Amino acid sequence: MQESALWGWIGPLAVAVFGGILRFVRLAEPKAVVFDETYYAKDAYALLKYGAERAMLGDADNPIADKRLITDNLDIFKDCPSASECASFVAHPPLGKWMIGVGEWLFGMTPFGWRFAAAVVGTLSILILARVARRMTRSTLLGCFAGLLLALDGLHFVLSRTALLDIFLMFWVLAAFACLVVDRDRARERLVDWYETSPLSAQGPSLGARPWRIAAGVCLGAACAVKWSGVFFLIAFAVMSLMWDMGARRAIGLREPYKATFARDVPSWLAAVTAVPAVAYVLTWTGWFATANGWGRNWEQATSSGPAFFVIDSVRSWLQYHFEVLGFHSGLDDYHANMSEPWTWPVLFRPVSFHYPAELPPAACGADSCSQAVLGVGTPALWYGAVLALLGLVVWYVATRDWRAGAVLLTYGAGWLPWVYYATAQNRTMYLFYMIPLVPFMVLALTLGAGLALGRADAAPARRAAGAAVVGAFALIVLINFWWLYPVLSAETIPYQEWWARMLMDSWVAPAPK
Repeated sequence: MQESALWGWIGPLAVAVFGGILRFVRLAEPKAVVFDETYYAKDAYALLKYGAERAMLGDADNPIADKRLITDNLDIFKDCPSASECASFVAHPPLGKWMIGVGEWLFGMTPFGWRFAAAVVGTLSILILARVARRMTRSTLLGCFAGLLLALDGLHFVLSRTALLDIFLMFWVLAAFACLVVDRDRARERLVDWYETSPLSAQGPSLGARPWRIAAGVCLGAACAVKWSGVFFLIAFAVMSLMWDMGARRAIGLREPYKATFARDVPSWLAAVTAVPAVAYVLTWTGWFATANGWGRNWEQATSSGPAFFVIDSVRSWLQYHFEVLGFHSGLDDYHANMSEPWTWPVLFRPVSFHYPAELPPAACGADSCSQAVLGVGTPALWYGAVLALLGLVVWYVATRDWRAGAVLLTYGAGWLPWVYYATAQNRTMYLFYMIPLVPFMVLALTLGAGLALGRADAAPARRAAGAAVVGAFALIVLINFWWLYPVLSAETIPYQEWWARMLMDSWVAPAPK
């Protein structure tokens, strides 16, 4: 890294503050339960109050339950005769809801409260991406470019202002990737130090403690504890990290790099990608284990069996719960108007309408007909540019075997291809916002492309100027595109004609075919 460490923090922090302002301004708008907030905001509050999810007055389709949730002037939980009768079956692990609950604990059961944590992790993810892009490109400018693009993505913006789980999944996946990139640098630094100061050997040294890889394992366990789809990234990152170790030992010139990797690195690697994530995952279920309120908890039988059998009965109940959740996800094929197929996601064919009131008074916008929308859609200029950038990375990787291109392509495949399989094999119900964990890696693809466009630091001034003009023009186009969409991303009340002008395709409005 040739540039100032100080500016390496000031630049990314400035971009993150910009993105944070966008996300926190009017965070409480709309003052309504948006899309699946009706599940997660309530579940988060139940976790705070009871340690496990609990049944509500009414259900997801009952507006009375949502009204009670917003006004917070009545108890929204059922008064059940026993804890087991109050237990609510939920299809996702608890960590994301615990994170939502932090905002509710700080600011109350209000729209701002249940969206606060999403806005925080959305803002932090901008900082993390800017820093990891800087580390991968050795350029503070390109790091800030990456952070700016993420700040201006529409889907990231909407999910950073909505109490859904997917923004938390994205955060932990990105954090794990960033930890592994740092671990890669640290491991190579140790090998270089050994090479310069120690007698040479066929296999080289053990690299000792790998705290950044352990941190990545914790983050991957947390990702799985938000949504089970985090396991795809866990597998991909485990393979990637091991390949990086092999490459590092080969690059240093060891005669037996692959034997060395299995002898010196695999034991600690295996612990970091199996035991550490497993422990992190189980710890997020502490509330379920500690209380009698959880679905399938079987607390009475467990507590009457003695200390040893308490653990056995608890684990057995917990595993049975997981089998029920697996069955739910395997059979999830209900029709939804906003559902879409994964091969249409990269081109934003069908966004998700998070919020669109049926009627608004004309006075709300000063026109005959008004609209207020929260449309879960990416910024088209960024997403279409990312499609080209990813295709370019395929060619670049084949030609150069650049590790950065390989890492981005592997992560993108791990996050997208499983959904393609489920769509073809199971016809599962899916939505565009399942792509949010991949948005940072789409931005990284664009950033690597921008680095190629800018050229090396010692390139001819005219070459650098032309590259800078192209990269700057693209960033400006993304900014203008985001600004144009902003009213329909942030629930601004605008004339119907202006809302319609922002619908890029008819499929942005028409329901999915049955």
